[in-house]
Amino acid sequence: MTRILLTNDDGIHSEGLEKVEAALREIGDVFVVAPASEMSGASHSLTLSRPLRIRQIDKRHWTVDGTPTDCVTLALNQILTSECRPDICVSGINYGGNLGDDASYSGTVAGALEATILGVPGIAFSLVTRENFDFTEASRFARIIVERVLREGLPEGTLLNINIPPGPVRGVRVTKQGIKNARPVISEHIDPRGKAYYWIGEEIIRWNAPEDTDYTAVEEGLVSVTPMRSDMTDHRSLAALEKWNSMNVDGPLHADEDQTVGRV
Repeated sequence: MTRILLTNDDGIHSEGLEKVEAALREIGDVFVVAPASEMSGASHSLTLSRPLRIRQIDKRHWTVDGTPTDCVTLALNQILTSECRPDICVSGINYGGNLGDDASYSGTVAGALEATILGVPGIAFSLVTRENFDFTEASRFARIIVERVLREGLPEGTLLNINIPPGPVRGVRVTKQGIKNARPVISEHIDPRGKAYYWIGEEIIRWNAPEDTDYTAVEEGLVSVTPMRSDMTDHRSLAALEKWNSMNVDGPLHADEDQTVGRV
């Protein structure tokens, strides 16, 4: 029987997690390993500075007091036996979108990414809305996508970052990541003991959103499917930087090297 690992960054009690679990149980045996509390914005962080605790709720549900990356790492290396190794990892469904640059901060995307790194195909699902969260249609679509990936597979090392607009799914577009122009908004407050604390947010100025980007697809009411990899190499720059291979590291820089490297 098909085995599915399910995680998220909103925590074990998230409605998005519960709804997609119910949908995925129609096609396979679902094992849920999720953070004990919300870990939004955790990105691809692995907890190394303290021990982690696993709590088993029942035969199919566990919580970890750590990040989504911790959850997937422990699920694949500690919680699930080799006989229960999943065929696919689903992360989500997230409250809110993970579009463009936001994917780099996303614990939802990181859960799928960690699975991919560990040899299990990963898919991240997010519902792009800030209010009136209804995961019914998103869960139905998630089941369709998971079935297709199980049937057709994914290129090795590739995960899918899928952003679903609210309402009925009326179409799908394979996209690139958009780029946003944003600035941090830092709010300073004083706690009851008179000490300052800070809340970090952001204000989006505008999106650089050509038609082939995730942001534009969702704006047009389409599901955005963005293939991603853990490889962060800027392949377009390799040729431009090739002359660095002959850099003189034993003496003073040559004039052209000085211009290439720059000064601090």
